[in-house]
Amino acid sequence: MKGIALLFFCTLLLSSCYNQERDCTNFHTGTFEFETFLDGELVKTTFVRNDSIEIDYFKGKSDTASIRWINNCEYIVQNLHPKNMAEEKAIHMKILNTNKNTYTFEYGLVGAAKKQRGTAKKIK
Repeated sequence: MKGIALLFFCTLLLSSCYNQERDCTNFHTGTFEFETFLDGELVKTTFVRNDSIEIDYFKGKSDTASIRWINNCEYIVQNLHPKNMAEEKAIHMKILNTNKNTYTFEYGLVGAAKKQRGTAKKIK
C-alpha cells in the first residue's frame, strides 16, 4: 500500500511540474492550415495572417477578417464583409499551446460559453 501511495505522489509531483510550451508570437503572422470534419467530410482551410488581417481560403472562396490581439496568445477575429447575421459575430481565439510549427487553439463566439478546439499548422 505504501508503494502505491508513493507512486501516486511521485506521479502527481512530476506532472505538476510539466509546463506546456506557449510561444504564441511565432504564430502572429504566416500561412496556416486547419483541418476539421464538416458533415462527416474532412475539409481544409488555409489562411494567411499578418498582425491585423487574416484571409481565409475555403472551398475556392476567400474571406477577409480583421484581427485584434488582446495579448500574445489571444485575439478577436471580425469578418470584414459579412454575408449574413451569423458572419457579423466576432470570434474569440486563444492559443493554448505551441509545438514547433503547430498550435492548439480554443475558439468560440465572443461572450458565448461554448468553445471548440482545433490545431493549426504553420506552412510558411
